[in-house]
Amino acid sequence: MFTRRTFVSTAAAVSFSAGAVARTASRKQPNIIFIMADDLGYADLSFTGRTEYDTPHIDSIAQQGCFFSEAYANSSVCSPTRMALATGRYQYRLRGGLDEPIGAGTEDVGLPPEHPTIASLLRQTGYRTVLVGKWHLGSPPNFSPLKSGYDRFFGIHSGGVDYFTHSGSMAGPGTSDLRDGNEIVNRHGYLTDILTDRAIAEIDLAAASNKPLFLSLHYTAPHWPWEGPEDEALAAKIKSLLHYDGGTDSTFAEMVRSLDAGVGRVLATLEARGLTHDTIIVFTSDNGGERFSKVWPFDGMKGDLLEGGIRVPMMMRWPGQIAAGSRSDQVAMTMDFLPTLLAAAGGAPHPRYPSDGMDLLPVTRSVGASAERTVFWRYKAGEQAAARRGRWKMLRVNGHEYLFDLANDKQERANLKDAYPQIFAELKDAWRGWNDTMLPYPDNSPSYTTKGKGLLAVHD
Repeated sequence: MFTRRTFVSTAAAVSFSAGAVARTASRKQPNIIFIMADDLGYADLSFTGRTEYDTPHIDSIAQQGCFFSEAYANSSVCSPTRMALATGRYQYRLRGGLDEPIGAGTEDVGLPPEHPTIASLLRQTGYRTVLVGKWHLGSPPNFSPLKSGYDRFFGIHSGGVDYFTHSGSMAGPGTSDLRDGNEIVNRHGYLTDILTDRAIAEIDLAAASNKPLFLSLHYTAPHWPWEGPEDEALAAKIKSLLHYDGGTDSTFAEMVRSLDAGVGRVLATLEARGLTHDTIIVFTSDNGGERFSKVWPFDGMKGDLLEGGIRVPMMMRWPGQIAAGSRSDQVAMTMDFLPTLLAAAGGAPHPRYPSDGMDLLPVTRSVGASAERTVFWRYKAGEQAAARRGRWKMLRVNGHEYLFDLANDKQERANLKDAYPQIFAELKDAWRGWNDTMLPYPDNSPSYTTKGKGLLAVHD
């Protein structure tokens, strides 16, 4: 495991100009494929703890690159984390990041088109930018991937759709939410496979292009509804997309196996096109798991600020740049990938929209290079708040306050706030100072709740 020490970040502020973001002549820009699963729990991969099924292809990314053992999503639900990924900033800085998650029909809430994004900034460095899969950052006509830096889009705007009819809340009952650009399209097939097919087509185009590719491949799996690849007839009987309808452990396993097979096809295509060594692969999840997920050794689930709701699998492969089989205990978050991938591409965040994230490349290349940092969360349901610094985590939920030593208490059982009052006070003060710089929740912002199955039940 890495030792923890403070280091000076190499991601210094630079002036934003065409020269600052232009392609560096000394190094070929890598292709970048960012794969995000949806509601995949920390231990839902065989690499991280599942024994009921295997995920050899996703596992191989960690085995051939770096696995971040202390990695977090920016939120315990979907769209706020995606906001943080897109902007490289705490989602609470933007109105669209305050809905947990963004709902259907809210045309005034989303990712502002004028805000620089990981896609728009990479495009300025010369990348061809493509989103395949889930958007969930606002409804058209006001918001869309094509307004926020992506050259091409194939996927869904909704938070979740049926895997066979592709209908979701944003398109209306029985209407496909699958889109090619701005146009709704009808395709027959299992959505995970359809998204994989399109991703492969985009890689093929990149192989014939003189431009590097940034591909956001955002699967909907294993988000509900609980439908495996062979469940089309069963899915037709389900009358709604509510996540409490149907589902079994075996169905969930098939959904994750299908996800893994899709990732395997992407990796095989890169190899067949001779792109493996010129491509960065990132794999992670947008939040912790729910219902059928495994989060061990943590507790909690989606919608909680317990570790199970925010700890996620995270791995990064870049042959020749990141050592195979490496492991980092750097506390990492979704928002870190904007500065990280821009650094890899020879770019930088926009100075008027500075990133709250850190460049992770130095810690993937230097054993012992973990940086001490304090990171923060809040969540409207249960008035939850959390801060982590080193081994210590402060948590507040429903007016109750806790201090946990995560190095020795991964399940967050032993409350040490009275045993270590100074550490507890420091983290509380740090959270208050941070929160004062964020937007307040509006009264009408929605928030997903676990209905007593997660943190609200465990710690009330």
